[in-house]
Amino acid sequence: MASQRDVKNRISSVKNIQKITRAMEMVAAARLRRAEQRIARLRPYADAIRRMTFQAAAAAGAEASAFPLLREHEEVKHVGLLLVTGDRGLAGAFNSQIIRAGVRAGAELSEQGMAPSWYATGRRGVSSLTFRGRELSGSYTGFSDRPGYADARTIADDLMSGYVDGKLDRVEVIYNQYVSPLTQHVTREVLLPLSEPVLSGEDSAEQDSGQRALVEYEPDPQEILKRLVPDYVEISIYRALIESTAGFFGAQMTAMRNASENAGTLIEQYTLQMNRARQAEITQEIMEVVAGAEGLG
Repeated sequence: MASQRDVKNRISSVKNIQKITRAMEMVAAARLRRAEQRIARLRPYADAIRRMTFQAAAAAGAEASAFPLLREHEEVKHVGLLLVTGDRGLAGAFNSQIIRAGVRAGAELSEQGMAPSWYATGRRGVSSLTFRGRELSGSYTGFSDRPGYADARTIADDLMSGYVDGKLDRVEVIYNQYVSPLTQHVTREVLLPLSEPVLSGEDSAEQDSGQRALVEYEPDPQEILKRLVPDYVEISIYRALIESTAGFFGAQMTAMRNASENAGTLIEQYTLQMNRARQAEITQEIMEVVAGAEGLG
């Protein structure tokens, strides 16, 4: 059995760790609130861009397929996989589940005769993929706690250039979609080419209601669509970054809360162990006193 001093040292160490985890929980909670506000402001704008894109595509008609970013390649051989992770850990399975989903997606593509090209945001994703022997075509780090639109534009430029130049035949993004601090859904979406439901508007509320706004385009729909599609790709990546940021802080807050509770449980166990050690020492001392008294008698 450990001595009373050893148990006291363990209790002191666990209490120090508990202070750190509680502080990190509070910091994550504050950052989560800011991230939720950014999501709330971004979602209406992202939905509006999406709505305008498919309206312009519908107005452009068959000519929409002439745009390089909308044209599907005849044969899909190279697929770009963008994995959105965090720069830091201590967030439970937040980063690892994206890595696992990305590796599974790469294996599926390889089985189908396609070659995955790896892109990753966040130091965790970059380091994990490098450790697994994946050669990265693009790595983007240092902004996962507070991504900016410029960061999304940088990533979008690389992916769109790869698609237009023929280096990529399809682009997919894998990220944690934020639902609540306790729940983040691993989401895999096709980024390029734009999916048919987006271009046709089949999944829109306006299409469901059978109502379409009458829009007059100036300049022509083709020119507007040419400007909207890059914006749509950029805002889609930016939304994935923001969702991932909120999910990270939610996961970190939950993980630190669980760690604090586990530390409290350990402190209780160690306190009980220390009391038992103290009782054992007292009992031993009493037995020694009694034995000494009997020896003198």
